Amino acid sequence: MKRVGVLALQGAVREHVQSIEACGAEAVLVKWPKDLEALDALILPGGESTAMRRLIDRYSLMGSLREFAASGKPMFGTCAGLILLAGKVVGYDEPHLGVMDVIVERNSFGRQVDSFEASLSIKGIDNPFEAVFIRAPHIVSAGPTTEVLCEHDGKIVMARSGQFLGCSFHPELTKDHRITEYFLSMIPSETGILLPN
Repeated sequence: MKRVGVLALQGAVREHVQSIEACGAEAVLVKWPKDLEALDALILPGGESTAMRRLIDRYSLMGSLREFAASGKPMFGTCAGLILLAGKVVGYDEPHLGVMDVIVERNSFGRQVDSFEASLSIKGIDNPFEAVFIRAPHIVSAGPTTEVLCEHDGKIVMARSGQFLGCSFHPELTKDHRITEYFLSMIPSETGILLPN
């Protein structure tokens, strides 16, 4: 069974756990560096990116998160999680993890009172996805290694860069688990084939 961690410091943790389990994988709460051991993939949930970064520093997680990213295992950032993954954040001198080849702008769609739902057409996912946007960021530009998967109102709201997946919205706040399934499909399968010496 695939073991998928959810950074459990702040934000929509429980909803991601439910979505992972609905897809037949094991969800693991990540609060300390040791919790990253033996995971196949990791989700950075939506929430408040500044508060999340403070907690990452408090729990001495940044180095371990960077090591996890360098290991080649898939990572998925939703909303604030996308901001943590981004190579550059507009208005900030330094990125957080800085591992995804995108530039992101925070609060692109207004404040909490401006939250909305939209029907999105996402590359690689059949039929529209009803997405929830809450104080959402957007991807201002995507580098040459990044595949744009979805746009809304002319703004990039979902992209994939190698083993990194990011979206502006909150797929975990719906009962539609197709984006979680898409992320799980990014985990390499164990073939079990032994190569001859």
